[in-house]
Amino acid sequence: MVTYLPRMLPLVVLSKFELPPLFRRWLQFIPIAVLSALLAPAVLMSGNRLAISLDNNTLIASVLCFGVAAKTRNIFLTIVVGILAMFMLQALR
Repeated sequence: MVTYLPRMLPLVVLSKFELPPLFRRWLQFIPIAVLSALLAPAVLMSGNRLAISLDNNTLIASVLCFGVAAKTRNIFLTIVVGILAMFMLQALR
């Protein structure tokens, strides 16, 4: 009940109203913002320091993944490219 109630109440209450288009558009960006907030520290930080250089394997693999995702919009291919990129970058260093 403790975790179910806070998730259920907004759905029940908001389902009774027609949300304005601007608010619905704003809601569409929440998953992207949350995912970015979770991934940015893992990609850009190394040992509590900002690591924006060619020594950061995670950053290089992330840039490759972003390019594949933007071009193909294929999540499976993006994941495969990310795994292979990290494998190859770690093997080379």
